[in-house]
Amino acid sequence: MTTLSLTNHLLSFHRTPEAYTAATRHPFLTQAGDGTLPPSRLALWLSQDRIYAAHAYPRFIGSLIARIPFSEKDTILSTREKQNEDILKILVECLDNIVREVDFFRDTAETFGLDMDGWVERKGTRDYTAEMSRISSSGSLEDGLVFLWAMEQVYLDAWSYVKNRVQDSVPQQSSPSAIDKFATNWSSTEFGVFVKALANLVDSLGVEPGTDGWHRAEAIWERVIELEIGFWPEEGEEVKMKKVLISGR
Repeated sequence: MTTLSLTNHLLSFHRTPEAYTAATRHPFLTQAGDGTLPPSRLALWLSQDRIYAAHAYPRFIGSLIARIPFSEKDTILSTREKQNEDILKILVECLDNIVREVDFFRDTAETFGLDMDGWVERKGTRDYTAEMSRISSSGSLEDGLVFLWAMEQVYLDAWSYVKNRVQDSVPQQSSPSAIDKFATNWSSTEFGVFVKALANLVDSLGVEPGTDGWHRAEAIWERVIELEIGFWPEEGEEVKMKKVLISGR
């Protein structure tokens, strides 16, 4: 008898199937893949993703690390101790990855002339980082790990979509080389292996179908999809989201 894994269940669980399409096939992503995304909108997105990566993500991962239930009562070779060690290892890997990613943002922005400074923080960014803080502080460790996997899974699917469109189209404007770097980074085999490792970790937590934890995971998955939809900048935002500096103040 095959037991349904939690992550496979969530990947097929959509109260509104259109929502996952909206999160992973958003017009921002379609234009990025087609080469029609204005450079200023790409810069706006990058400025917001840097807030997420450089500020919110390390705090989120740090909070999860602090909640790992290490105990002197667990023997070195016990199942619980091994699981705690596995959780710690992958969360440390998350921190290593995000440090490299922030550097990658800066280097790519400098190479392709994408100005990440002077942008107003979007509501979608505030909503996302606030939910990360809420989950890591008031949710269970299992809830936080589901949230972590969900974020990375949606990103993998979204940028894989972009990568496929880049390969199938002829870029026309903006910074297609920068977009290609982003798409290659988050659709790579290495990133896919990392996301799969997170899925395996979540599936090893023993969350059973029909339990409160299972239903919370469904709600978390739906919320992450909602947040991802709101995180992609809409047409015209690049015009109104730049801070206006008033001389003499």
